[in-house]
Amino acid sequence: MKMFDAQSQAEERPATCPVHAKADHPPVKPARVGILLANLGTPDATDYWSMRRYLNEFLSDKRVIDYSAWIWQPLLQLVILSKRPFSSGAAYKSIWNEEADESPLMTITKQQTAAIRKQMVARYGDDVRVDFCMRYGNPSTKSKVREMVEAGCTKILFFPLYPHYAGATSATANDQFFRALMEEKWQPVARVVEPYFAEPAYIEALAQSIERAYAAAETKPEKLVCSYHGVPERYLREGDPYHCQCQKTTRLLKERLGWDDTQIVTTFQSRFGPEEWLKPYTVEEVARLAEEEGVKNIAVCAPAFSADCIETLEEINEEIKESFEEAGGDHFTYIPCLNDDPAHIDALSGVIERNLKGWLD
Repeated sequence: MKMFDAQSQAEERPATCPVHAKADHPPVKPARVGILLANLGTPDATDYWSMRRYLNEFLSDKRVIDYSAWIWQPLLQLVILSKRPFSSGAAYKSIWNEEADESPLMTITKQQTAAIRKQMVARYGDDVRVDFCMRYGNPSTKSKVREMVEAGCTKILFFPLYPHYAGATSATANDQFFRALMEEKWQPVARVVEPYFAEPAYIEALAQSIERAYAAAETKPEKLVCSYHGVPERYLREGDPYHCQCQKTTRLLKERLGWDDTQIVTTFQSRFGPEEWLKPYTVEEVARLAEEEGVKNIAVCAPAFSADCIETLEEINEEIKESFEEAGGDHFTYIPCLNDDPAHIDALSGVIERNLKGWLD
């Protein structure tokens, strides 16, 4: 008996079925490879109900909040979602892209996708389709997988745009991708891009952005704070590698810049809930640097974010900056995320090309 090879069958999918080539046979498009970029997500607008829908989806994810549903859901639905949409909406409104009527994360993700698409099409032509989705909100992962399948994508490379792996980011994005595949009659072959926190081109892009910021600063920063998004401390004990990967990125960045340990520090931001999160907390550490060490000039970058968003534009550049200045700091420099910087796009494209080996060479 001849063994059925699903991957070979997918690679050789014909434009029409040679055995049953009847007039009423559904058309089958020429095979292509889909490259699906994924980021966290964004509300559709800043009003109460848009924010509530977005926050409900985000905070109901068991990867994000893993408390028992019978404890968490009443608290979420009756208390948190009755108040937080107002404060979160105000925060989003302060950074909203009014011209495009969308969040900066949406604007930047579109720009990144367009830049990567240009490079992929230049290399592979019509054999690829490049698009993006969001884990929460729109465009949904499910809708974009459906579009790719309808466009003839027999293979999909799924790329969560998180340099570091965490259950609450990379894993939940992957979960949603796999759930989308479960609904497809003819599933495409799938690959998932691994975290790229130690990718030399990514470290180089980070280093170049910092060197440019330092060169442009009127007063040279005495200390660089690498602020990563936080997670509960127990996640580390439970096996999540996020903390270690963040520390390695800082170390590699320090080595590339040729600095010593006194010039750079790793911190964690965006703490939520009552339990202990990874430390030191950025908002407290910048104040401590000013008060206890007398540091007057600092720069802050956010290596865990591939694109500027609410956590960088509002939390770092407003709340954390205020904490430093109130503690006696003078000059606060926020170094933007890599966004669609050409070196960043080249780094991401290099990761994609490596992961396409054997599919497109």
